Amino acid sequence: MRTAPTILHLDMDAFFASVEQASKPSLRGKAVVVGGLGPRGVVATCSYEARVFGVHSAMPMGQARRLAPHAAYLVPRFELYRSISEQVMRLLRELSPLVEPLSLDEAFVDLDAGGAARDAETARLAGTKLRTDIRTVTGLTGSVGLAASKMLAKIASEAAKPDGLVLIPPGTERAMLEPMTVRTLPGVGPATGDHLRRAGITTVGEIAEAGEDELVRLLGKAHGHALYAMALTRDERPVVAERETKSVSVEDTYDVDIHDRVRVGVEVGRLADRCVRRLRASGLSGRTIVLKVRRYDFSTLTRSETLRGPTDDPAVVREAAARLLDSVDTTGGVRLLGVGVSGLADYTQEDLFAQAAGDRAEEPAEEPGTEPAEAHSPSPAERRWPSGHDVRHTELGHGWVQGSGLGRVTVRFETPYSGVGRVRTFLVDDPELTPADPLPLVADTEGGAGQPSSGPLPLPASLPKSWSGGGGAAATSRP
Repeated sequence: MRTAPTILHLDMDAFFASVEQASKPSLRGKAVVVGGLGPRGVVATCSYEARVFGVHSAMPMGQARRLAPHAAYLVPRFELYRSISEQVMRLLRELSPLVEPLSLDEAFVDLDAGGAARDAETARLAGTKLRTDIRTVTGLTGSVGLAASKMLAKIASEAAKPDGLVLIPPGTERAMLEPMTVRTLPGVGPATGDHLRRAGITTVGEIAEAGEDELVRLLGKAHGHALYAMALTRDERPVVAERETKSVSVEDTYDVDIHDRVRVGVEVGRLADRCVRRLRASGLSGRTIVLKVRRYDFSTLTRSETLRGPTDDPAVVREAAARLLDSVDTTGGVRLLGVGVSGLADYTQEDLFAQAAGDRAEEPAEEPGTEPAEAHSPSPAERRWPSGHDVRHTELGHGWVQGSGLGRVTVRFETPYSGVGRVRTFLVDDPELTPADPLPLVADTEGGAGQPSSGPLPLPASLPKSWSGGGGAAATSRP
């Protein structure tokens, strides 16, 4: 490992939920849950106020509603989350050319590679400045871990949550890890944790004491070797700037099983089009088309077909997916469908016309990243108003959907820069009410630099004040 804590791990705090709280003054300091709102939906993330009630990511939404019935339940706004993530990643790349994104809200940074840090003091300064810059640019908070390895940096950022910074001084790693639960180590989930507990191993120190041979006997060769190395804080993995994209895919889970074979075919075609739009937005094409079908009994089938060359032609992908669907029995009903493309390339094979049946010459060209026209301008009778999404009224201005049903939609009119707004209810086909783009979380100033619209978001009262991450010793010196 390194001799200085120059690997940084950033984890944005309750990212999706924090974005929603920042954009909606009435939700600040309140329990917020973001995810699929249908009967089979799951929690994508939730605010710290909701976690007090036991809500957590990947929990079934029905269970979350039982635990926190008074929380705000919102449909994700992924385009907004991606745009804010891009702002954060730009700040990270100003620190170093070696940035390894793990998701929209999480990344490793090699501070040494960019000259941003060479020892503990300069690493702490870089981490503190990063948190300040993120707050200034996005209005949000992130937690930072600094250590001599990726594993330890991630453990440190978890200890720093919410809105804090933890630096693990080199030479103290073993003493810090030994009393921690085995679940602290990456790759130790509930099943592995229970298996180790039954063997009398509950802490990281006990893993090291058990020895490599015992761990191999308990967990198998690969997992046993890896776990023993982690317990001894051995982690030589470098920060990798670019991760090769292996595949592009989209999928939908349906609230009610689909039994109509025609409807299944229509859904597969729609998913194929979405997949191609995502391919084109990334400047990619692919050779292998993959269909995923999860049936009524939770059995999951995958089928694939490899073309002669890479393509990003929606008709080719649609027809390949349709051929794959012909080989799947959907008689009992379908609860999930997915279409993916793998074997990616940054060019397109132009001679694939023969692979698509029929004449496509009259098909209109589809611009990358665009949705079908009907998705943008549905007729009033077809309008959907997802909870949490932005709207605009010709007289009342910008707002967001609190809920809809029985032919009505309830809107709260407020912006990231206003106080708590008033609530009004309209008919779903009110011509003065239209969907709107999200507003920036941070208002522009005359100098062009952003400032948080209304100061820091309050932390939950149930968390220790020493976790405020405001720059004091408690926020930056916890081991």
